[in-house]
Amino acid sequence: MNTVYFLVQQTMFFSVPLLLVALGGMFAERGGIINIALEGIMILGAFTGILFISTFQAQIPGQTILLLAMIVSAATGVLVSLAHAYASVNMKANQIISGTAINMFAPAFAIYVARMIGTVQQIPFVNEFRIAQAPGLGSIPLIGPLFFQNTYLSTYFGFLILILSHVALYRTRFGLRLRACGEHPQAAASVGIDVRKMRYAGTMISGALAGVGGLVFIIPTSTQFSATVSGYGFLALAVLIFGQWDPRRILGAAFFFGFMKTIAAAYSGIPFMQTLPIPGSIYKMIPYLATLIVLAFSSKQSGAPKAAGIPYDQGGR
Repeated sequence: MNTVYFLVQQTMFFSVPLLLVALGGMFAERGGIINIALEGIMILGAFTGILFISTFQAQIPGQTILLLAMIVSAATGVLVSLAHAYASVNMKANQIISGTAINMFAPAFAIYVARMIGTVQQIPFVNEFRIAQAPGLGSIPLIGPLFFQNTYLSTYFGFLILILSHVALYRTRFGLRLRACGEHPQAAASVGIDVRKMRYAGTMISGALAGVGGLVFIIPTSTQFSATVSGYGFLALAVLIFGQWDPRRILGAAFFFGFMKTIAAAYSGIPFMQTLPIPGSIYKMIPYLATLIVLAFSSKQSGAPKAAGIPYDQGGR
């Protein structure tokens, strides 16, 4: 059972960032904007969040600084996404090129600023955020060790965002309007919906979640930030496609890829895998091989919004 507990806990660490970032990509694309910049936004969100923790950890104790860092990362993501939204909505730029530019800019900016501050690109922090056992819940048989021991506050935040995303997308006027703008913006505009504002809103939500996702990825897996999130932004795009732009399916896709990532990163801690004559490099390839295989089969039945990536011409109504 200890191996099962270990696998579930590790899968949660890898799945929650994918869930958050993929949900962010969903909001942008549901509004009609392809946010290929998720990787870059994750890097900048993690950079500012970890820098905040590293700077103020001595003054602000415990989980409080983690919550504040998540707000900082979200704000960073919103600011970066505004640049992408302006290029995509106002300038009608190619959304893939705009997102790629952000992806190229982000690690260079993080490395440059980190070296200016501390002469090296690594930003260290003390990981004091692990919750050894949630009071009361951690002692529940079976469920407690799986979900309420050796966990992080960010894990529960991820599930809260999942619920809110589903409600916002399918149970609110905002969600209906956002989906209309991603499917047929001219029809949405004909009934008085401001397509530009809705696309800005979707992209800003996307940026906020991607920024937090970057921080949430770093916290359980490292004690320093080195201007990389290991391609998680691109993996989140695969989760989004496999999840068919639907929150519930994205949850399943995130756990699938999170489990693949767990095998790649923690195979040495799984007893029966230790005895297999398989090189470690093969295990590390598993998430990316799974991505190629899954996308090859799932892309044929794409449920992508029909107007995603297509600039909206306000005069063409």
